[in-house]
Amino acid sequence: MIGTKEAGRPLGVAVLGMGTVGTEVVRVLRDHADDLRSRIGAPLVLRGVAVRDLNKDRGLPAELLTTDVEALLARDDVDLVVEVMGGIDPARKLIGAALRAGKSVVTANKALLADYTGELAAAAEGSRADLYFEAAVAGAIPVVRPLIQSLSGDRVNKVVGIVNGTTNFILSAMDETGAAYDDVLAEATDLGYAEADPTADVEGYDAAAKAAILASLAFHTRVTAADVHREGISRITAEDLETASAVGCTIKLLAICERVSAGPGEPTSSEGGKDRVSVRVYPALIPRKHPLASVNGAFNAVVVEADNAGRLMFYGQGAGGAPTASAVLGDLVMAARNKFYGGRAPGESVYAELPIAPIGDTPTRYHVNLQVEDRPGVLAAVADTFAQHGVSISTVRQEGHGDGARLVVVTHHAVESSLADTVAALAEMDSVTAVTSVLRLEGTEEQ
Repeated sequence: MIGTKEAGRPLGVAVLGMGTVGTEVVRVLRDHADDLRSRIGAPLVLRGVAVRDLNKDRGLPAELLTTDVEALLARDDVDLVVEVMGGIDPARKLIGAALRAGKSVVTANKALLADYTGELAAAAEGSRADLYFEAAVAGAIPVVRPLIQSLSGDRVNKVVGIVNGTTNFILSAMDETGAAYDDVLAEATDLGYAEADPTADVEGYDAAAKAAILASLAFHTRVTAADVHREGISRITAEDLETASAVGCTIKLLAICERVSAGPGEPTSSEGGKDRVSVRVYPALIPRKHPLASVNGAFNAVVVEADNAGRLMFYGQGAGGAPTASAVLGDLVMAARNKFYGGRAPGESVYAELPIAPIGDTPTRYHVNLQVEDRPGVLAAVADTFAQHGVSISTVRQEGHGDGARLVVVTHHAVESSLADTVAALAEMDSVTAVTSVLRLEGTEEQ
């Protein structure tokens, strides 16, 4: 069945941006044109590429390059737009205009989607265009489409993953070599894994944007980056990794999207009320037997837990030109098929409208490292402080003696607010020299 497009009519593609990913997208479009035509039913024709500098040699005919993005998008022979320029502006304006004009858009722009998916989805719905964004979350790893389509008949309860390759490379190297954070960050920069300004990666902004997208899809609730509790890895020390290893764990920067029970006084979902959504990004200890513990280097992985499907894990290269281009091209083929046959991609689903759980109400386990005076009664006093604030201790271990004495306390599940009050009280104790680190513990059997 042929829809609005005449059989065999070429579909025009405009590419916005020709950096690492854009270059690979253009290469595949040109090198694999015959395969793409066979998969779609019509040829894809590159109409133009928007760039900042026309003088740079990009290996393309000059007539394909332009700095006038708006004119490129306004062309009648452009049916599909690939946005890989990044940033919020002017990408937001350009993508919105393309969608309102009925041109389907494929984007890898997680920062934009984390805050403006609703706006862009409305523009797509108004013109019956498509908005695809598989590449925005985990590079080549297919996780967006499974959440939207494959698991659309299931109830997703949790999505947890390693979604930033830079931080995973740093933490993996620190764990393997015992090197300090600054030294490994310098190595990551030299190898091209970290930007000259690594703030977006190491402080968790990149992962938080991806977590917002994943949570929105998993829980049919609009979640923005501002809803995500965010902590980075810049304070993680070699000693933290050493202590984690001593208890059979490693440390990973995790993006956690979780359906949690309703708060005090709120009805649970089984009683007709609503659960809540907890979305957070932070470094956490995970047991070495956990599937995410073996994800090393710049690789990414996402674990999805659903009522009927159980636990699913998606693993692979989460960044880079070719891997990300693979996801972009997959979306482009889907969008082109819809254009050719008259289909539509699933639109935004936010019917659930679940409230966001504050981080202070979110329960998890904690690993607290204290430098203490080595004298009788200290352990009892520390344990009493935890008890006074309603935080139950699972295990406690002393390391060293004399001036180097440390207590490592692992708690049962406690809410963030209770743990924060406990840490504040510990810091005021005469027998506690310093609270050297507080890290969460995830992925244990304890519920």
